[in-house]
Amino acid sequence: MKSVLVTGGCGFIGSNFVKHLISLEDYFPIIIDKLTYAGSKENINQISEDRFELVEGDICDEQLLLTLFKKYKFDGVFHFAAESHVDRSIDGPREFIDTNIIGTFNLLQASRAKISKNKNNFKFIHVSTDEVYGDLGADGYFDEKSSYKPNSPYSASKAASDHLVRSWGRTYNLPVIITNCSNNYGANQFPEKLIPLMIINCIDWKRLPVYGNGDNVRDWLFVTDHCTALETIFSKGDVGETYNIGGSNEIKNIDIVKTICDIMDELKPSKNGSHRELISFVNDRPGHDKRYAVDSTKLQNTLEWEPKESFSTGIKKTIKWYLNNETWWRKIQNNNYNQQRLGLKSQ
Repeated sequence: MKSVLVTGGCGFIGSNFVKHLISLEDYFPIIIDKLTYAGSKENINQISEDRFELVEGDICDEQLLLTLFKKYKFDGVFHFAAESHVDRSIDGPREFIDTNIIGTFNLLQASRAKISKNKNNFKFIHVSTDEVYGDLGADGYFDEKSSYKPNSPYSASKAASDHLVRSWGRTYNLPVIITNCSNNYGANQFPEKLIPLMIINCIDWKRLPVYGNGDNVRDWLFVTDHCTALETIFSKGDVGETYNIGGSNEIKNIDIVKTICDIMDELKPSKNGSHRELISFVNDRPGHDKRYAVDSTKLQNTLEWEPKESFSTGIKKTIKWYLNNETWWRKIQNNNYNQQRLGLKSQ
């Protein structure tokens, strides 16, 4: 059984990935998570405690990482831990610099110390974002050779971490692989992000705030498809490579919201009328990238991975999850999140 370190394993993507690894029965994940506002033990509470280990800690704690690498003979690292919300990065960029850059540096150094003794079969999988590439025009796709043009503090911090990982691979021969994924959605996503926010507001009959005119385009990737891609890359991917992971679901934000409204009308109709009546256009995000779309051809052709969920199937599963897990997100609302608008300080 492979022993792997999963940073941020109590967050949205990380917790789904831990569940996927355990379902394969070939891995024993050791999770390190700071348990900030977006990470919760509840995201992994359905997993038997003898199938993983949780360390509550910060990847900015260099000594803690060195201790973990000394204690465990890791076969690999899956690095999810990151501050990830663009609006929050506009209001408070310092946390993004600390976690996404300094934390990644500490993790690379700890990995480097580990593999100086044993490089066999070790891989460092750095989970990044398509936002490092910046803004696309109306046509074309980001591929693995696209130039970096980050436009927010968040994407700039992730671009910096990508560059660190790549350079540690070249300079120190660390066995690294970088992945850049499109927008994820699915179970356990913190409700500051577009899709869960719209679902929850529909349930509570609150307005659905759409930035600008809603024409910004994203490629949407169901979280379980992302998880299978990452394990495939760990098992079969080539060290030193970069792989883009996309869902082949390129959709305007306004169309996402309308789709959610229509499914909510079907699954949980309101006496107030159609949920589309809740759509409200608000001031756009500063520096809002117009369009992202990634080309996953390399991953699909070389490692034989492809997404299994279309957006129509994935979004329905996601809405049903939020309808059936109201206790989970109500607790978030009651504890530390009142859906306040962030990211307006530059205006």
